[in-house]
Amino acid sequence: MDSEVKLYLQRAENEIILAKTDFEISLSEELKNILKIAKEKTFFNDVISHSYYSIFYTAKACLLSKGIKTEPPEEHKKTYEEFKKIVDSGELDRQLIEIYEKEAEKAEILLMIFFREKRKRGRFVYNVNANSNMPYAKESVDNARKFVSIIKSILEKNE
Repeated sequence: MDSEVKLYLQRAENEIILAKTDFEISLSEELKNILKIAKEKTFFNDVISHSYYSIFYTAKACLLSKGIKTEPPEEHKKTYEEFKKIVDSGELDRQLIEIYEKEAEKAEILLMIFFREKRKRGRFVYNVNANSNMPYAKESVDNARKFVSIIKSILEKNE
């Protein structure tokens, strides 16, 4: 496996670790005490962001393994579009693109200014208490784990 592909897979795995860690800290009063974090503080938005980046870096690794490189500007959009082409060709399972779409949309809502995702959603205001993001955060981590696991397995099989 190419070293750049491996690097992106490592970054994806690091993002999952950060997502799971932020999720656990958000739920654990004991960890918050140890880390001197206010009891009411949560990091569910960060969980969603880290989960999205895990998927993004995995998609980049998959593309690189096929000789496709995406770069700024609009790197996220380009990566999504190129990854979608591979899925649409039947090379990868349709379920993977659905996971990518779902996570990209969440990241866009939570980090509106930083992400200009594959779909331009116009103006969208997201004013919800961070604690209400917990179910979305859990879903994001689960989706990221599944996405990374499947793509990593495919890439390792093709070595």
